Amino acid sequence: MNAPNSLTTLRIGLIPFLIITLLSSFKGHELVALGIFLLASFTDTVDGFWARRTNKITTLGQLLDPIADKLLMASAFICLVEAGSVAAWMAVVIIGREIAVTGFRAIAASKGVVIPASWPGKIKMTLETITISFLILGENILGKFFIVGRIGLWLVLAAAVYSAVEYFWKFGPQIVNESSND
Repeated sequence: MNAPNSLTTLRIGLIPFLIITLLSSFKGHELVALGIFLLASFTDTVDGFWARRTNKITTLGQLLDPIADKLLMASAFICLVEAGSVAAWMAVVIIGREIAVTGFRAIAASKGVVIPASWPGKIKMTLETITISFLILGENILGKFFIVGRIGLWLVLAAAVYSAVEYFWKFGPQIVNESSND
């Protein structure tokens, strides 16, 4: 277990605390939840950079990192549905996209095809982090600026759908051709 993988493990370990805090109602829970979410998100930025910089990229890290990302985002979205900040259908589409792309990548990997993260996928992840941060703070704290979270949610939805279509469009034919050669 190297340092970048420890950061990824920390991100996973922060998820239960995020969930508990998001679903709590103590005074200031939004700020505590935001702090936990931003810390977890920061570990995502640092672990990959650190692994590449120190040449400590591991198979465990390559497997764990995207799982940690998806668990963090899915947990936040589900809690925000419970809080009434996100429509359930939007969360289903966004989380469903994550499951579909992850499955597609697994199939591709089994065929020897590596699907790297795309720019639209990275933009989606950045938009998710910003949007979830605004949604966690909520209308009580942000007032009229809460609209940024609402607009961000629609942008995340659009980026999620666009990036999924791009992955399937770009790599689908290659995966289908690899499957027909088996």
